[in-house]
Amino acid sequence: MVEPALSYGTISTIGVVFGARRIYGVPPSLCQDRMIFERTEEHPGARFLFILACLVVVVYGLKAAAPILLPTAMALFLAVLSLPMMLWLSHHKVPAGLATVITVLIFVSLVGLLILAGSSSVTVLQANLDLYQDLFVQRVGAVIDWADSLSDFDITPYVTTAAITDLIDPTWVVDLVRGAIGRIAQFAGTTFIVFLIMAFMLGEVTVFPEKIRYVLGENGGDEDRFAKVVTEVQTYLGIKTMVSAATGLVLGLWASVMQLEFPLLLGLIALVLNYVPTVGSMIAAVPAVLLSIVLFGSVPHALGVAMGYVVVNVLFGNILEPNLLGRRLGLSTLVVILSLLFWGWAWGPLGALLSVPLTVMVKIWLENTHDLRWVAVLLDKSPPPVPVGGEAEAV
Repeated sequence: MVEPALSYGTISTIGVVFGARRIYGVPPSLCQDRMIFERTEEHPGARFLFILACLVVVVYGLKAAAPILLPTAMALFLAVLSLPMMLWLSHHKVPAGLATVITVLIFVSLVGLLILAGSSSVTVLQANLDLYQDLFVQRVGAVIDWADSLSDFDITPYVTTAAITDLIDPTWVVDLVRGAIGRIAQFAGTTFIVFLIMAFMLGEVTVFPEKIRYVLGENGGDEDRFAKVVTEVQTYLGIKTMVSAATGLVLGLWASVMQLEFPLLLGLIALVLNYVPTVGSMIAAVPAVLLSIVLFGSVPHALGVAMGYVVVNVLFGNILEPNLLGRRLGLSTLVVILSLLFWGWAWGPLGALLSVPLTVMVKIWLENTHDLRWVAVLLDKSPPPVPVGGEAEAV
């Protein structure tokens, strides 16, 4: 005798739940979970509180697991960037293991050179800090005397050098750069783990698609969706890194042309902060402009330095990068600022640096789902496209 089949999805009332548990052996935990979800569906307020509670747990887990998740995120970031290089080596008959080792060693060398260059420049900057502070005080005093000479009103009792230097303290720039480099150098103690995870990630590249295909089974659409997400993330990180490198190189050369000290450090700061759209470019210009004021004491020179940063960031950030990335990979300015605050709070300075790439990864994943695509629309910097002769596309 064939027993009647009962789908778990048809259990909708408490009586049927208990009957199913008695007759068909449905696990008690499943019945209880089903009852909980039915109650939340009947009461939207309870459902909202349930989702909010889950969100709080996830956020707390992200912060508590930062020592584990941050190195993993860094390794994933480097693995995605280095994947084209490893695949190129593999396509040129280099064994997979050797291609992985070569790729990891190249990235270890690049990261090590960046940290070494930044640390050496900060060391020299710290050694000359007292000189720069004295020059800054002199420049401020000269500006106050110049402004006082233009007016019959005596401003010196109200505008003093001490007040200006307290308001605009040049040491905060040095402390900011030194703290960032120090955090990176401190994180360098765990770089072995980062690159080890990266090596194993690259080693799984050849077999991971087979695993995904086996897990998904006949759901070919899910496999295609996963491949699309990976491709878009790789495209975003690759283009963003190339644009950031070009931005740092051009601004470093511009600092050298303007005879600013530490052009290598200024270019490195521009490279790193270019991963943060809008906000990062403004922050990167502050040290260069202050250094121009301290060294030359000339407003036209400082304006020239600032204008160079504006032109480069407009060309690369507002013209070249959007054309390469396309509309779908953009984030609104509000989302950028909120992601900076959130990831910076959860994972510290390195989390703030990875905030936009991480948020873009989440956005790409949301765009390739059916039920959460509306969240990706909210994160976008522009409204969804409107078909010709119709309304905006529903998500």
